[in-house]
Amino acid sequence: MRVDALTWQAIEDYLAHDDRVVIPIGSTEQHGYLRLGTDSVIAERLALEAAQPLGVAVLPVLPYGHTPLFAAYPGSPSLRPETLGAVLDDLLTTLHEQGFRRFMILNGHSGNLAAGAAVERWTTRSERASVDFWTWFFDPDVDAFARTLAPDPSHANWLESAPWTRVAGVEAPVPAKPLTRHAELLDRTPAQVRKLLADGSYGGEYRRSDAEWERLWSFAVERARARLSTLGRG
Repeated sequence: MRVDALTWQAIEDYLAHDDRVVIPIGSTEQHGYLRLGTDSVIAERLALEAAQPLGVAVLPVLPYGHTPLFAAYPGSPSLRPETLGAVLDDLLTTLHEQGFRRFMILNGHSGNLAAGAAVERWTTRSERASVDFWTWFFDPDVDAFARTLAPDPSHANWLESAPWTRVAGVEAPVPAKPLTRHAELLDRTPAQVRKLLADGSYGGEYRRSDAEWERLWSFAVERARARLSTLGRG
C-alpha cells in the first residue's frame, strides 16, 4: 500500500487497525552498467511486493545513502552517517507521533548500515516501538539462496542485474570480472577506488538468466514478507 498514493484520511483509517509501516532506503550511486538508482529501485519494489498481500503501508524510498567510496564516480552523492541517522531519527519520530509503532527499514545499500546505531538509540528511547533494520542481500537465507545460483553475489554484478535495473541499450561484458572484496577498498581514496574497480562492479558475473534472477527475487520477497508478518512480535 503506497502511502504517497493515498490521502491522509486513508492513512488515519489504516492506523485504526494497523500500526506497521515500511521505510525503504537505498542510494544513488554508480552500479557499473546498471542504473545509478539500482539500490533504491530494488528496496522500494521489494517493500511494495512484500507488503501488498498484507495491506501494510509503504513510504516512498529514501534515495540517498552513505557511499563515500564512490565519490569519484559522477552521480554518486553521499550522506554522512550522522546525517542519514538524523534523517531516519526524524522520520521515525514523526511517524511514531502519528501512531505508527512497528517499523521496517528495508535497506538496499550496505553503506546505510552506518546509521544503524542511530536507529538503535531511537528505539531505546521510544515507547512501545520496534524497528527491524533489514538489509535484503545480507539476510543469511537470501545470501545462501543466491549462492546456489552463482558464486560471489556482490555490488553491481548479477545480484543486482534485474530486468528493471538495467539501462536500455547498455550491454555489460559477458566474461566474469575478477572479484574485489569490499574490505580491499576501505583504506583507499575515492580516486584509488575508481582506479581499482574501473567500471564500478566488484566483479564476478555481470548477469545471470532472467529466470534465475526471478527465482532469487521471489525468495527475497517471501523473506521480507515473513519478517513483515511477524514485525514487532519478539
